[in-house]
Amino acid sequence: MIGFLKKVIGDPSQRQLKKMQKTVDEIESLESEIKKLSDDELRQKTEEFKKRIQDGETLDAILPEAFAVVREGSTRVLKMRHYPVQLLGGIVLHEGNISEMKTGEGKTLVATLPVYLNALTQKGVHVVTVNEYLARRDAETMGELYKFLGLTVGLNISGLTKDEKREAYACDITYGTNNEFGFDYLRDNMVTYKEQMVQRTLYFALVDEVDSILVDEARTPLIISGSAEKSTKLYQVANSFVRTLRKEADYTYDEKTKNVLLTDEGVEKAEKAFNIENLFDATHVQLNHHINQALKAHVVMHRDTDYVVEDGEVVIVDQFTGRLMKGRRYSDGLHQAIEAKEGLMIQRESMTLASITFQNYFRMYQKLAGMTGTAKTEEEEFRNIYGMDVMVVPTNLPIQRDDRPDLIFKTMEAKFKAVVNEISELHKNGQPVLVGTVSIETSELISSLLKKKGVPHHVLNAKNHEREAEIIENAGQKGAVTIATNMAGRGTDIKLGEGVVEIGGLHVLGTERHESRRIDNQLRGRAGRQGDPGSSQFYLSMEDELMRRFGSDNMKAMMEKLGMDDDPIESKLVSRAVEQAQKRVEGNNFDARKQILQYDDVMREQREIIYKQRMEVLESDNVREIVENMIKSAVERNIHAQTPEEEVPEDWDIKAIVDYTRGTVLNEGDVTEKDLKGKDPEEMIELIMEKVKVAYDKKEQDFQPERMREFEKVILLRSVDTKWMNHIDQMDQLRQGIHLRAYGQNDPLREYRFEGFQMFEDMIASIEEEVSLYIMKAQIEQNLERKQVAEGKAVHAGSGKEPEKKKPIRKAAAIGRNEPCVCGSGKKYKQCCGR
Repeated sequence: MIGFLKKVIGDPSQRQLKKMQKTVDEIESLESEIKKLSDDELRQKTEEFKKRIQDGETLDAILPEAFAVVREGSTRVLKMRHYPVQLLGGIVLHEGNISEMKTGEGKTLVATLPVYLNALTQKGVHVVTVNEYLARRDAETMGELYKFLGLTVGLNISGLTKDEKREAYACDITYGTNNEFGFDYLRDNMVTYKEQMVQRTLYFALVDEVDSILVDEARTPLIISGSAEKSTKLYQVANSFVRTLRKEADYTYDEKTKNVLLTDEGVEKAEKAFNIENLFDATHVQLNHHINQALKAHVVMHRDTDYVVEDGEVVIVDQFTGRLMKGRRYSDGLHQAIEAKEGLMIQRESMTLASITFQNYFRMYQKLAGMTGTAKTEEEEFRNIYGMDVMVVPTNLPIQRDDRPDLIFKTMEAKFKAVVNEISELHKNGQPVLVGTVSIETSELISSLLKKKGVPHHVLNAKNHEREAEIIENAGQKGAVTIATNMAGRGTDIKLGEGVVEIGGLHVLGTERHESRRIDNQLRGRAGRQGDPGSSQFYLSMEDELMRRFGSDNMKAMMEKLGMDDDPIESKLVSRAVEQAQKRVEGNNFDARKQILQYDDVMREQREIIYKQRMEVLESDNVREIVENMIKSAVERNIHAQTPEEEVPEDWDIKAIVDYTRGTVLNEGDVTEKDLKGKDPEEMIELIMEKVKVAYDKKEQDFQPERMREFEKVILLRSVDTKWMNHIDQMDQLRQGIHLRAYGQNDPLREYRFEGFQMFEDMIASIEEEVSLYIMKAQIEQNLERKQVAEGKAVHAGSGKEPEKKKPIRKAAAIGRNEPCVCGSGKKYKQCCGR
């Protein structure tokens, strides 16, 4: 239906591109005028634009002239002149949309246009890339142009000190990876002094390879974690037990959903092995969990496909890019279960201190835009989640690539035999070949088969990605054979060597279909760049994972009816069936990402409240008003609990109010039952708060106002951070078990929202109680240094930790060992905090 409507009314994005073409014509018309300017006059334009923006002129009004200036600057400095289609791509990006441009169309150069224009606002532009090599390369090459035009350029990579990061963020344009930008945001919201923050307000992010960052990695949250105290022995015990289990008899495995479940026989085996009566008894929840994770580690997770073992550590392999994700760990004990399976040292489980998904991080920017060669298949997702339209920008020269139909084999063995023969033939003719594989395992299998045939080749997978750029750059030379997992050097162009154009250009050979059409399109797109000749073809077998998971049984039967042996067939019917399977998987993945976002939105709302309040504390010179409001809230809560409306005043528990007040905010005798008798709740609150203010004033005089202000901040930050950290952990546990509510006909998401809100309210109450107690009861400690509640480390893709600067220690009077403890517990200091 949608396809039919598009034919009738036309594709709206094409209509928008036609409108933008008028702006392109305007930029073109300015070329001769801008060309006449000297280098200095061209540079002066930047200051002129900044002033015009400060005087109220819009970026859209300045756009034609600014783009013309960038184009001229690029021609002089980089010896590259933007094509009209590149100007079109730049306008798409400036308007906060996604510019889909084919491989080799110069996306990096296109980015200079909107980046320069938006940097004129002096709010800071972030250019986001998938890895540090690309961030560094682009910052250096494109940085020459920006510096020539009078703008500053920073590079934000892991391992920098806070001062170096602050400097990078203070620049007009900052290059860096998605991980580093996200982690810096989280770390900034864990600092104890405002001066330790590195980021400015998030204004404009331009995301390169936007589909990889906002779609492929959207399900993996960025997490900063500290270690949790949990025993590692149970992982080894569960691992030894799982090794004794047999498939089908003791457990079942569903390949589609990747679910592993114990059979009744398996449950009996577990009960016997651990000498227990009922594995599903509430007291054995932990054991049950460990057995399930050990099963998953053995049955679902495969070495050299899902992870590799390197230097005695389990390193995750990214399923979309084939890269190693060093520093990242599977959660919920799965990583430890794999360590037990591989006989490695089991590391402690970690506790989440802060976390955010890329979806929610990037939605915080005032403006977001992205570039990629493949985004149209995920258009709905970009529009629904990020509010960005996908605009397909035409190529500068027509595409010459020959995309051949898939070849389908009955068995994997027959497929690989044919693949190796084809590579060998092409190599003899001197035509370069790029072989795309889905896993490290397949790339190594093809490599061993080629070695037997005596075909020289390079292998590019997560195990040797250090030479990635060099291998990919040489992949277009005569006779080159390159085997690559689907990262296939994103962001690096394959240039054709001498004499390669005449023999047909680069040939891309796919050994399997990926579950996402986008990744297949990326692989095809490595050939036939900028009007070069090239070709591509996929070799499939009925035993491939995608075919196995999605209904290849019927096709296999059909092939047997046709009497097929090792010869391939080229069938549009099968190719269509494969595409349908891919669409189904893409739909499932989109639903999963959407669901993660819906759950994370609950945390987002809470995170925003906490981070905003934290920022208020850091920015305020005087937080006494915040503290007094917290004390009042705690007192109100207690009084309302003891004076319910449905009870007559004679039944109110006045003694409980007096006890609470004495134990939390006031001293013995400050408020008595006699004082409160006959008063309504509001009058009680007023009386207690008056007494609190008197006690507060006295404390402030005793300890000097300046030290009191610092004391308040120390208490507030410590309490908020500790409670928030525990809350994240609890929300995580709630999230993992909430799906069970569906069995009771309840919507898990609604239940999660409701319970999450309740838990958040409880956390706020708990913070208020703790702050009230410590501010009113504790003595000012000897050392008023603000400290982070836990040392955290980034666990998505590793991050550098900068050494913390030492802060001045402010001394107060020493506490005698027999004096009352500073925490207000009523015990002597030596029996409490002084131990």
